[in-house]
Amino acid sequence: MKTKILSFVAILAITFAATAQRDLNPQPKPGPAPKIKLGKPEKFTLSNGLQVIMVENHKLPRASANLTIDNKPVFEGSKAGLSSMMGSLLGNGTTSISKDDFNEKIDYLGANVSFFQSGAFASSLKKYFPEILGLMADGVKNSVFTQEEFDKEVERTLEGLKSNEKSVTAIARRVEDYLTYGKNHPFGEYTSPESVKNITLADVKNNYNTYYKPNNAYLVIVGDINPKETKKLVKKLFGDWKKGNIPAYTMPKTTNPTTTEINFVNMPNAVQSEIAVVNNVDLTLGDKDYYAALLANNILGGGGTARLFMNLREDKGYTYGSYSRLSQSRYAGTFRATASVRNMVTDSAVVELQKEINKIRYQKVSEEELKNAKAKYVGDFVMDVQKPRTVANFALNIARYNLPDNFYEKYLANINAVTLDDVQNAAIKYFKGDKARIFITGKGIEVLDNLEKTTDYSIKYFDKLGNASKKPEMSLPIPAGVTATTVVDKYFEAIGGKDKVAAVKTVMSVSNAKVQGIEITLTSKSAAPNKASVVVTGMGQTFSKQIFDGTKGYSEAQGRRKDLEGKELEEAKARKSPFEDEAYKAGTLDRIEPVDGNNAYVIKYNDTEVFYDVKSGLKIKSLRTVKSPQGEVKVPTTFGDYKEVNGVKFPHKTNVKQGPMDLNFVIKEIKVNEGVSDADFQ
Repeated sequence: MKTKILSFVAILAITFAATAQRDLNPQPKPGPAPKIKLGKPEKFTLSNGLQVIMVENHKLPRASANLTIDNKPVFEGSKAGLSSMMGSLLGNGTTSISKDDFNEKIDYLGANVSFFQSGAFASSLKKYFPEILGLMADGVKNSVFTQEEFDKEVERTLEGLKSNEKSVTAIARRVEDYLTYGKNHPFGEYTSPESVKNITLADVKNNYNTYYKPNNAYLVIVGDINPKETKKLVKKLFGDWKKGNIPAYTMPKTTNPTTTEINFVNMPNAVQSEIAVVNNVDLTLGDKDYYAALLANNILGGGGTARLFMNLREDKGYTYGSYSRLSQSRYAGTFRATASVRNMVTDSAVVELQKEINKIRYQKVSEEELKNAKAKYVGDFVMDVQKPRTVANFALNIARYNLPDNFYEKYLANINAVTLDDVQNAAIKYFKGDKARIFITGKGIEVLDNLEKTTDYSIKYFDKLGNASKKPEMSLPIPAGVTATTVVDKYFEAIGGKDKVAAVKTVMSVSNAKVQGIEITLTSKSAAPNKASVVVTGMGQTFSKQIFDGTKGYSEAQGRRKDLEGKELEEAKARKSPFEDEAYKAGTLDRIEPVDGNNAYVIKYNDTEVFYDVKSGLKIKSLRTVKSPQGEVKVPTTFGDYKEVNGVKFPHKTNVKQGPMDLNFVIKEIKVNEGVSDADFQ
């Protein structure tokens, strides 16, 4: 019955996902580039080196201040995560005001003040701005770091790291950065439980006193201000902030492989593969070919009408979206082309990603593509330049990157001057299809065979920490005498024993979950022999219903009823409600597979794979193949938090993941041998 419920929920999730993705906005038609006249910000520098940029705008009675400390990233080694922890502890009280009083005052004024390792931010209504800016300045200059707050932050950090250990996306990005930049590079190192435990309160204070200084900082103030009065206020509040000598640091150079390779990270819990084609680039804002590089990336993977998206999603249906990004940096830039795809098409997706990257390098884009890409940049630029914040950010970039004062006034002219040859040359220079790392984080047992057959790239294997490893075990031998029947019998023993399971004639459960912010309730009722009812409700209405009385049944959604027939009817008859596992004895014990560090028996039954923990015997997971707008996908369901009800254990937490949808069902009520009648199956 559980598989039937979750299949039905998967269909519901697919419906939500399909609806959410239906709208693709058309690209605006290109037109002549408008002449841009930017407002002139007022700038001054304090004696301590703090550079101040002010942009006056009286449209709304609000003002904001953004502090940017522009230090070069530093490698922290055995204390990785130190600067981030320092930033998290900033503003938790100062030498003049407690943490609680500080937060209470901000809340009372309806303002916002926040601190981070590279600066701070404050915003409020105009009449409160002097007071709010004063609070921000106090936090910047006089933050106190207590052992109590430090201990809390350590605990929060460790909890966050623990929760990320099962996140395929988090692991993928960790290993990607580690290998792309190098283990001794500030962008390549990562925070670990070991490095967090190496950090002391004294380290945090020293980091703050060493690097949080005004002589390499910018303060940008925007809004309904009087520049003359604001200048006096800034001098008063920040003038006594003491400058310091920031230690010099030489950043290691990044390198690309001599030839393209696949870097594979095995994640047995992955239901889709995270793919990223990555190479390092040397590109900085204002470079001669900067504009051509922007346009080349936009055409390749800049949005819903770009080549990657149109190929991998619209044409092939491999993914919900595929994009590329070209990141400029004064220190170490990268090019990334990415997609999250179904396991079964991982190899094909790699082929298509590389095909599109090489195509834009070796074939000129069309006049139409270039015209549309320019139109998008012109449109976005014109919209953004009307915002005071944009004018301030432009001024900040000019200062940080040492650009000409008229850099942004010539921006559109430089965009429109890009030619087809310029785009191709930029693609050849920055999209290293022949010297890239293709990162794949996924389930090796479902991905590697096809990947080895389809691609000619060498495959290197890495663990979740980025260390070189061996090819993962594809499966383990099944012990003699173990069959699908013995596995299911062990499961029945694990949840209470055959006698107690046999005594269960009916089960009623009510579970809650949220999908796209909407709370839904799933009411399941089952009875022997093989009767089932699943009703999904939310927002005061019934979303769907599925009924089977042992011989016939129907499904109902959006007021439309459909009788079960053909294959669906035969599958319903084969189920063994209230415990469907009994039917799995007719399946095939296919393999033993690692799941979250523990081995599990895998039984194949029709279009479903069911996983039972080898040691505990409990059912921990299922994979059901269903049809979606993107083709066939495997819907993973995990079971946990087993609790005893009338002598039998039932999973009280069930997670269903379908594409971007993540439904966490928690049982709120469950009854055994009560709460169910024949009327429920009519």
